[in-house]
Amino acid sequence: MKERIYTLFTKTAVAISLLSLLAMSGCQSLPSYQSGYKKIENAKQAQVWAGEIIPMLNEVNIACVGTYHCEITQIDTIPIISSDTHKPVNPALLVSMASTNGKPYAKLSKAEQAQVQAKVSPLTDNKSIKIIPLTASAMPNLTNYYASVKPIKREVHINFYPENNVGYVERFALIDEFKEQGTYVLQAYRQKLAENNDSLLDSASPTPLCIDLLKDKVLKRRFCKQPDVESEGEFVELALANKANKNNKRD
Repeated sequence: MKERIYTLFTKTAVAISLLSLLAMSGCQSLPSYQSGYKKIENAKQAQVWAGEIIPMLNEVNIACVGTYHCEITQIDTIPIISSDTHKPVNPALLVSMASTNGKPYAKLSKAEQAQVQAKVSPLTDNKSIKIIPLTASAMPNLTNYYASVKPIKREVHINFYPENNVGYVERFALIDEFKEQGTYVLQAYRQKLAENNDSLLDSASPTPLCIDLLKDKVLKRRFCKQPDVESEGEFVELALANKANKNNKRD
């Protein structure tokens, strides 16, 4: 089955200022505040953030970054974060990660990493999902979450909010193998157009929104909205070799 992605978005203003929480060169590590592992029965109680995505043995972490706010709304047929409340649909899936005592996970010794791994309950099967509070959102009173699943082929749906406005949402979905354990990040950004474009109309138009799929900080796939009429409103996957040759810049 040919893998395609679709997008729907409301017709509102498109001038934005992007907030990038994760760059191609790596991710920001914030201190981890929560100690121990506890299943949270009510999403409203999730007041403490992991601050850092912790890799787990035989699991895949899926996260999104790059706009004012983003949220994984669905994995396969399972609802994750509600588009209405912006909180986990099923609070029983919401968990807290084990503490790293304020140190970045990558800088822990192997023994310390093993201790962190041992404190976190593993996923039981391919349908199991954990939702972990990651950081505060750039939108007031919202939280960024990431999900942990078993490494198999998945369909993932994400809402991106390019403006500080929950009424303007870019909906993105893709199917990917997700077969290797590690961290997958879907990062949104505006693609900068050629600087020698003298058209005032083109200059006033918004630059295309793109989404990169990174596996452990390595670019795997790229999708961008296309300005042509046939593809208007859709993300189209681009050939990475062509993009690398053009050395396109981001805003």
